[in-house]
Amino acid sequence: MDFEEKTISSESIYDGKIIKVRREQVELDDGSTAMRELIAHPGGVGVIAVDENNEVFMVSQYRIAAKSMMLEIPAGKLEYGEDPLECGKRELIEETGYKASEFTHLGEYYATPGYCEEKLNIYLARGLEFVGQNLDEGEFLNVKKYSLDTLYKMVMENKIHDAKTAIAILKAKAILG
Repeated sequence: MDFEEKTISSESIYDGKIIKVRREQVELDDGSTAMRELIAHPGGVGVIAVDENNEVFMVSQYRIAAKSMMLEIPAGKLEYGEDPLECGKRELIEETGYKASEFTHLGEYYATPGYCEEKLNIYLARGLEFVGQNLDEGEFLNVKKYSLDTLYKMVMENKIHDAKTAIAILKAKAILG
């Protein structure tokens, strides 16, 4: 059986640079109503860049929400209406300095669908060539290569805490072995 919540009313609560927050009154399937607080976000893209030796370019950066350094695949925020593949290509070069000749779409995933509309597209990048890193202003990160096998083991041992990164590693391992 499928269920659906129907929006009765919507009120903007916050309109920020990256996110927008709104409160919605919804009608549930039994006719009762409930309030929902939702975060609008343009989405993001992550790229797992794997070289000819099955080594992966990873970035580590401080994430204020996690209050720690996080090991992640290169990633970035989409602009509203931006093509996800073009965003992925841009972010890969900006963060690692590498461009890729081959991209494979690994899927779309919601980060936290209970309250956030952010959808993440993930790509596998191959055929890498160094062209020079070009970080955004105020962006500080370290780039390091890891073997795909090491990263897979880290995911299985709960040492990778970023969901998009764990998904990308698991899918790349399934595809590349």
